[in-house]
Amino acid sequence: MVRVSAAPSEAQLASSAARKVSRRLLPFLFVLYIVAYLDRINVGFAQLQMKGALGFGDSVYGLGTGIFFIGYFLFEVPSNLILARTGARLWIARIMITWGLISASMAFVQTPASFYALRFLLGVAEAGFFPGIIYYLGSWFPEEQRASVVSRFMTAVPIAGVIGGPLSGALFTLDGTAGLAGWQWIFLAEGLPSVVLGIAVLFYLTDRVEDAHWLSPAERAVLGTRIRMEEQQIAARGHVGVLRALLHPTVWRLSLLLFPLVVGLYGITFWLPQIIQGFSGLGNVAVATVSAIPYLTAVVVMVVFGAHSDRTGERRLHLAVAALAGAVGMALSASARSPGAVLAALSLSAAGILSANPIVWALPTTFLTGSAAAGAIGLINSFANLGGFVGPYLIGRVHDATGSFTASLLAIAALLLCTPVLALSLRRPPPADALQASDG
Repeated sequence: MVRVSAAPSEAQLASSAARKVSRRLLPFLFVLYIVAYLDRINVGFAQLQMKGALGFGDSVYGLGTGIFFIGYFLFEVPSNLILARTGARLWIARIMITWGLISASMAFVQTPASFYALRFLLGVAEAGFFPGIIYYLGSWFPEEQRASVVSRFMTAVPIAGVIGGPLSGALFTLDGTAGLAGWQWIFLAEGLPSVVLGIAVLFYLTDRVEDAHWLSPAERAVLGTRIRMEEQQIAARGHVGVLRALLHPTVWRLSLLLFPLVVGLYGITFWLPQIIQGFSGLGNVAVATVSAIPYLTAVVVMVVFGAHSDRTGERRLHLAVAALAGAVGMALSASARSPGAVLAALSLSAAGILSANPIVWALPTTFLTGSAAAGAIGLINSFANLGGFVGPYLIGRVHDATGSFTASLLAIAALLLCTPVLALSLRRPPPADALQASDG
């Protein structure tokens, strides 16, 4: 007698589809975000040599690093709305190719004006990348998996720090090669790969579940049905246009609670090498290498934290605890006196701040969908990323005035305390007046 194997159950098909989607999309998107973040933060390592070579003070450097976020803010929402219309494949490719070319052009900065201009244009070019990926992941993964998925994707941020330090240190050793300084090699070597990967996006990404020929027809049907059912449940709670989504109080509350996290994140990111050099007295190559330690700590913590949030289904308390850890670490880094204590405090702060971010991004798609989701996610990210201007500029101005990082680190720690308060004020369950885009 020939045995006929039973057809896979719906649960088995859903599990199989989830594994295939994770294997297909997450590693590739992870690499894209590493490259994106390297091109955003490499100025933090380059400044160890660049400021002296070009005669830039801390205020010039702080303004130049921060002005990136002004361009980012102005073009974030329009970029994400375009992505929702054109699809992720075409628009993410455009973003990566343009930012890669601009980032590489940073190697030829000569004056403060050219520094400001290229940093502003880099923000314009990159606008829409991160929120576009968040929106894209929401169309492939059910809600109960998103904190873990976003946590794994966002480990690219600390991994970029882990890679960026030693890589920048190695590139410093090319100083003088082909008539270029080490800081120029950092921008060239870390910018041009974005162009290559942008071209690869056109051939690799799939815009919709229905077009995923790397899934079986049954897997496409089950996954597509789950995503559509979630969207229909959200739609049943309300149906408004994009403009009203942008004005919704929950969207603005998420923007406000994310703002301090971004201030803290980029305060650390752009000034970490100089802070480490200040308390250790190490050379440029050693500083770039040691700066990987806080990011290594954050990689482990944020993955565990995001997975625990998914298992428990709890978001608000996880977000509040992580943000509080970030604030405590920042305050301790300002008051610590030994190099080991400062590095440990910065590691705690980085782990807390970076663990809080994925929890924030698991929340919008629980009450948003369609173009309302794309526009609101873009707004949350663009407003919050103004903190990327405030953090570096604040530290630069205060350091120029006082010769110390203490006051600015304490100010950022105080600001970070706003996030736990706002997180605990979020409504649970998701608001009944949830939003659905009116695309017609």
